[in-house]
Amino acid sequence: MTEEPERPAAYREPRQARSAATLARVLRAAEEIASSAGLEEMTVSGVAQRAGVSVGTIYRRFEDKEQLITALSERMLERREEFVAERLRQAEPSLPGVMDAYAHALLQSFADSSGLFPELLRMRGTRSLDRGARTITELHRLLLAAAAPYADQIRRSEPDRALDTAARALLGACFHNSVRPDPAADEAARRRYADELGDMATTYLLTPDRRDGPEA
Repeated sequence: MTEEPERPAAYREPRQARSAATLARVLRAAEEIASSAGLEEMTVSGVAQRAGVSVGTIYRRFEDKEQLITALSERMLERREEFVAERLRQAEPSLPGVMDAYAHALLQSFADSSGLFPELLRMRGTRSLDRGARTITELHRLLLAAAAPYADQIRRSEPDRALDTAARALLGACFHNSVRPDPAADEAARRRYADELGDMATTYLLTPDRRDGPEA
């Protein structure tokens, strides 16, 4: 039997409004530092200084830096799942509308935070939740659910399998854009690339399968 990875103890959620505001300030400071310098360079003392709190205040909430990163990951990845879900709810009610909304939402999410989002998605370790993999799974599920009402528009012989392929291709393309040295970073370039990705996925789904062997 495969052993479950050791999970860090959950940090203590605040019960009072003042404590919640302090926690939000700490996580915002952690995100700002990690976005500009990376998770490795982020320190508890640096976060405390930027948040305007004492180091002790952070350690009363978190056991160590790893637990702080876990909390930061949870907040950031959850926000992005919610963002993509909301964009899909607002999509034009058609298969092309869903694919276009998904491509734009994904690309924007992956491009945010100067590469921190991709770094969080890659997080692994015996003491950290594989939160990134859970987010990828959820983003994949969101597209399948949003496109399900329009499955009859798909012209591939196996619509479910084709939609799964399209979701994987879009996720891979957006992740690749976020880690390449010359990403589509400015707003115009990102929108153009998202348009192209949406068109590519839609064209694939609306194109019948290849014929096996030579044409009659």
